[in-house]
Order: sequence, then C-alpha cells, then structure tokens
Amino acid sequence: MFDLDSFQYQLDSISLDNDTDTGSLENIIDNRTGFNSPSNEVFVTRSDLPNLEEYLHYLFNIWENNWLTNDGQLVQLLEKRMMDYLGLDNFLAVSNGSSALQIAFKALDIKGRVITTPFTFAATTNTLIWEGLQPVFADIDPETFNLDPGEVEENITSDTSAILAVHTFGNPCDVDKLQKIAYENDLFLIYDGAHAFKVEYKGKPLLEYGDISTLSFHATKAFHTIEGGGLVPGDKVLSDKIRLLRNHGIASEEEVILPGINAKMNEFQASMGLCNLNHIDQNLKIRKILYECYKQNLEDLDLKFQKITASSYNHAYMPLCFEDEKTRDMVFNTLNNQGYHSRKYFYPLTVDYEYFQNKTVPLFHKNDLECARQISSTILCLPLYPTLSLDEMGDIINIIQRVLN
Repeated sequence: MFDLDSFQYQLDSISLDNDTDTGSLENIIDNRTGFNSPSNEVFVTRSDLPNLEEYLHYLFNIWENNWLTNDGQLVQLLEKRMMDYLGLDNFLAVSNGSSALQIAFKALDIKGRVITTPFTFAATTNTLIWEGLQPVFADIDPETFNLDPGEVEENITSDTSAILAVHTFGNPCDVDKLQKIAYENDLFLIYDGAHAFKVEYKGKPLLEYGDISTLSFHATKAFHTIEGGGLVPGDKVLSDKIRLLRNHGIASEEEVILPGINAKMNEFQASMGLCNLNHIDQNLKIRKILYECYKQNLEDLDLKFQKITASSYNHAYMPLCFEDEKTRDMVFNTLNNQGYHSRKYFYPLTVDYEYFQNKTVPLFHKNDLECARQISSTILCLPLYPTLSLDEMGDIINIIQRVLN
C-alpha cells in the first residue's frame, strides 16, 4: 500500500515564502501558479511559474528602462545572484543550453574527436556535430549511468582532443578519475551539467569541476529561465573569452576581436530566473520529499534505482529501470493510458539516431555500448515536480505495483 501520511507531514512543514510559515502542497500550488492545469493529465514535468505579480515587478523595470537585451541590468543581476547562490567564482548566462556547449567548444578551441556518452539528450551529440567535431561514444557505468572512465581511456587516440561527460540526471560523474585521465593525456574536460543545478560533490559545487561546465535553464529544468543556459569556466581568462563569444566577439562599438555568435540571454529570461531563484530552496526540498516517497514505496519491487554519488543532490528526475524492455513498455503504456505521462529518458541512444544509421553523418566508435543499451531499453522517468500532488503520486505508484505484481 501507498504510504502517504509521513510524506504529507513533511510537505506541510515546508515554508511557503517569507510571509507564510506553513502550508499544504495544495497551498503551494495556489500561491505559486494561481491556477491549476486545465488538463487532468500529469506529465513528466511541469514548469515552475512564480506568482504573476512577482514577474510583473521585473517587467515594469524593463519597460521603465527600455533595456531588453545586450547584457541588461537584470541579466547582470541574475549572474551575480547565481554566483552567490551556487558558490561560484565565474558564471555567464546565455540564451540556451545548446549555445552554452557550442561556446565551450569554441572557447577551448576543440578539434577532432571528442569522447562522450550515447546516453544523453540529443543536444549533447548534436552540438558536437554542428561544431564539426566527431563524437566517439564510450559506454556508461551501469550504476551511476555516467561515462565509465575505463571506457573513456580505451577510446583515446592521437586525434582525441577532449572528453565531454554528462552528469546524467544531475548525478556526478567520476570527476576524480576523469580529471586524472584528461591530465595524463593532455585532453580538455567539459561537463554537460544541464541537470546539475545546485548539486555538490564532496561538499564542492559540481559545476566547478573540469575546464568548463555548462548548464541548461530550459522550462523543464529544476531551475529555469524559460529558455536559457550558463557556463562555468575554470578561470577568468576563459570567462573573458566566453563573454566575447556570446556577443559576436564585440569588444567595443568599433572593435570585433574574434568570430562569436549571438547567445545572449535577454531581460525577460533573466526576470523569470530571478523570480525562480526566490523559490528554488523550497522547490528543491519538495523534490527531495517526493523523490524519497517514490523510492520508499517502490524499493521492494523488481526495480533498479540510479546510484547517487552527490553529497548534495537536486532530485531533478525520478529515473528507474525495470527488468526488461517489455516490462518497461508495459508500465509506460499503462501509465499513459490513465493520464500519467512518463518518459523513456534516454531512449534511443544518440548513437542510434537516424542520421548515423543512414550515414549522412560519419560515425566512429569502438564499443558495443552494452551497459548503455541495457539502461536505455529499461529506463523510465516518472513525473516529478514541486506541484505534483501526493494523490497523483499515489496513483502512479499503485499502477506500477499492479503491473509488476
């Protein structure tokens, strides 16, 4: 049976905001969005929206200053607040997470082959191809779902210039081993930290590892700016170069010193980010409670959970693996038919995308990717977001229990 009471008590104890001491999850929904979804269906995620008046406060500022983009005041404020909140020395906001990756490659002058994971969102692979780089796919660790350092090492050749690792679902890669491999082989180390907002490893911000870490602030993320992204470079020299790259390489009105692109975040995106920063601690607490509720009520079933290595985790996703693909698909279809939409993140593997299969894009990899294929064919991410009700979660858990029993 679904255990509800202890988790409802935890939710009721969370502070709503500076003016309200306690409240139920239903109150959180009412205060944060002002309305409920017109659909009875539950999706794998739901974008956090602040109270409309809170967002309007920033919009009035935009109208008053008539400053919409080009390193506006609100973008500058967001960057400062992000560094303070995440404990970073360097942070630069950009228009989206894909641009963040592309700029990272340019900032480090990456060439040739890049060892990466096939178990990821399309953007990780696609940005490599867009920049004329050749992805070399290595297998993943079956417990953490991240790049296996041993597989990375086996794929290094004289043409390899970098490692692009993904903190999958925000779970830290084996950063110590990857850094050792990168150092010994004179390779750059880039982390796709699209899911890694506010994650720590051994008490240190996860985003500080590697030469550059990137972030995505897409509307589906635990923290979002509608669209948006960020870069965390390892030093000020890289930071200054990235600042130029995101704005066409323009140093002044009459001086363009390198070929950049337009990847600037605008003031409307920054406004949403500033609003969401005001509520992020509360939302991360709720995510943790919901995550633990899922796990406690499903751990006795024939399921596998991702091994989390973070010292502080954001609980951005709820991934679990079933015994086989047939069982996974049965659960997926049953949930879907009852209005609960989970996602097969990440299926298929990016190495299996059509453009590789029809040879329109050249492909080079040596591994059979056994672990990645096993995880990809059995994984399912369940709905998880701060306004998911415990009743909805109870239905999801009960459906899974019925299918597996």
